[in-house]
Amino acid sequence: MSPIKFGTDGWRGIIAEDFTFDNVRVCAQAVADYLKQSGLSGRGLLIGYDTRFASEDFAAASAEVVAANDIKVLLSAEAVPTPVTSYNVLAYKTGGAIMITASHNPARWNGFKIKTAQGTSAPTEVIAAVEKNIARTLNTGGVKRMPLAEGLNRGLVEYIDPGPRYIEQVKRLIDLDGLRRARVKVVIDSMHGSGAGYLKGLLQGGNINLVEINGKRDALFGGVQPEPIARNLKKLSVRVREEKADVGLATDGDADRLGVTDEKGLFLTQLQVFALLALYLLEVRGERGAIVKTLTTTSMLYRLGELFKVPVHETRVGFKYVAPIMMAENALVGGEESGGYAFRGHVIERDGILAGLYFLDLVVKTGKTPSELIAYLYSKVGPHYYEREDVEFPEPQRQAIISRIADSPPKTIDGINVAKLDKSDGFRFILADASWLLIRFSGTEPVLRIYSETDSIARAKKLVELGKKMAGV
Repeated sequence: MSPIKFGTDGWRGIIAEDFTFDNVRVCAQAVADYLKQSGLSGRGLLIGYDTRFASEDFAAASAEVVAANDIKVLLSAEAVPTPVTSYNVLAYKTGGAIMITASHNPARWNGFKIKTAQGTSAPTEVIAAVEKNIARTLNTGGVKRMPLAEGLNRGLVEYIDPGPRYIEQVKRLIDLDGLRRARVKVVIDSMHGSGAGYLKGLLQGGNINLVEINGKRDALFGGVQPEPIARNLKKLSVRVREEKADVGLATDGDADRLGVTDEKGLFLTQLQVFALLALYLLEVRGERGAIVKTLTTTSMLYRLGELFKVPVHETRVGFKYVAPIMMAENALVGGEESGGYAFRGHVIERDGILAGLYFLDLVVKTGKTPSELIAYLYSKVGPHYYEREDVEFPEPQRQAIISRIADSPPKTIDGINVAKLDKSDGFRFILADASWLLIRFSGTEPVLRIYSETDSIARAKKLVELGKKMAGV
């Protein structure tokens, strides 16, 4: 079995176990082959990396392989957020990008993401072509290599700073001067990731009061998984209360996801944030356009679609499914339950930095605190509460879990009839009262995810527990 398998967004593995230099070079060779096969090699390739252990070295190893294939490499001179890498694909008009990152995974993981010439997550057909190239390369051992110094001397590798072009793009999308004038206090948690300094740098100056925590590189992420969810943002919650701040904003390991706490330090779920961002674009900015959501995210978007007369499209989990629909529909916003959101007029890829700026602009423009914004949202769409639990499992149990649910799916859950069973990505039980329960496997790690959304937090927790019993975990 090949240790290299791409999931919902790239290949991820445990450093030194399966995420090795040899395997990274195989992936880089497969991407170089794909660029040649698709006629994109003449446009070159951009390579970025995050703050994980040895990410810069894995990026350099990738650059050596791509350059040895006579493809020009633009190599980031420092760790950068994934959305910065993605936008620079458009800015430099390269044939795509490699991003060395495991995003929100624990510190012992690293990963290899592929971006298309549009800056988006590589769709299924691109991944299939790359995986075919990987299999061939593993069989033949045909990896080309060139010392990095030679690539630099021959002009096949060039160091770049991707930050300035991204910053200029953000200035075109939002009134930064207006945000800087706002008399608000913001605590920023960069989670020791590659987003450190970006939000603070974009907002500093003027009246706004900014406090950044976890802004220095730490390959162990302070002992906390760099996923901006409640259990990992305890330090942010405490600091928001101590500082009497108006809002807390957090970005994950590669800054393509956003986490938000309200003025009391209470975590806003990703479903609430997605709905508020959609409301911001539709009501505050007065824009119109389709909404694209993955099946794991909130039903509130359907209600907003009805209220503002815009279509809502649903797809499987993963931005490789969201991006094509966004481009085809010229959609206003797309997002998923993990806290990743993309916006029209920008690269169609998750951007936790821009999402954070938009959320802050919502607070400033409405004059409402985050908790008041939730109340305002619920006044329009009704109360919606969400719960998710991740359960690690031994890989040999995967089929047993699937069979346990598939062989005897329930007709009722918590006394409510199951109106529909959706098997497009796991098992999603849509109940007669519009509540839902989803059981699905992660596409990037050996984890079973169980989600629910309903009209109270107590019931959301109960549905998750029922889902765990159903799966036998």
